[in-house]
Amino acid sequence: MDKLLNITQASEMLGISPDTLRRWDEKGKIKSIRIKRGEYEYRYYNQDEISQLLIDKDIFKTAKDWAASLEPDSPLSFYYCPNVSVFNGRLTKLETALMKNSKFFPVSSLLVLMAGEIGNNSFDHNLGNWPDVPGVYFAYNLNKRVIVLADRGQGILKTLSRAKPDLVSHEEALKTAFTEFISGRIPEKRGNGLKLVKRIILKHNFKLYFQTGNAFFNLKGGDTELDIKTGKEYYQGCIAKIEF
Repeated sequence: MDKLLNITQASEMLGISPDTLRRWDEKGKIKSIRIKRGEYEYRYYNQDEISQLLIDKDIFKTAKDWAASLEPDSPLSFYYCPNVSVFNGRLTKLETALMKNSKFFPVSSLLVLMAGEIGNNSFDHNLGNWPDVPGVYFAYNLNKRVIVLADRGQGILKTLSRAKPDLVSHEEALKTAFTEFISGRIPEKRGNGLKLVKRIILKHNFKLYFQTGNAFFNLKGGDTELDIKTGKEYYQGCIAKIEF
């Protein structure tokens, strides 16, 4: 017989609150088994189904859904970094996992550096000004060779316009963030770290997808310039995917 978990056990396994799990149940994202005991009906969940849900999860799609949601919950706890301390702890775990694998060891420091620059940039430029859910979505799948980060911050256009008020579009802001060194920004190092990410991508066999607002680009090693486009999807913050 399949093992059943009560709502508390299932929500802890998924890393979400029982209330969030109830909402998922009502929306059909996950199906509960209702068992009546006395006067009350209780929700139970199949453990194997929850385990498979975690294994099969497309971390990039999950990040996009969360970043674009009109009614966002916090991401699953093992993807969610509500503050810099948690983010840096997860970054250390990524570094350890990469260094244990001989295939990734030679580039582990570069991958950790890029993820660190993107994630810390989100925290630095939204500190005290998160529109709704604070923090960063940070997930990786070494089997698929992908690292994903996302935030629901103010976005690059709004944060850069404080130092460069002539910016009027997400496309201009995205290009500026990855190509121009802007003085007078606080903190300078993190704000200009995206240029370092770009240089690393261009010099190695990596790929980077990055979007803010409705502006995005796909960049890979060997490219000569950023090809920034306007998309149909809109993210108030930023979302990035590193492939290696």
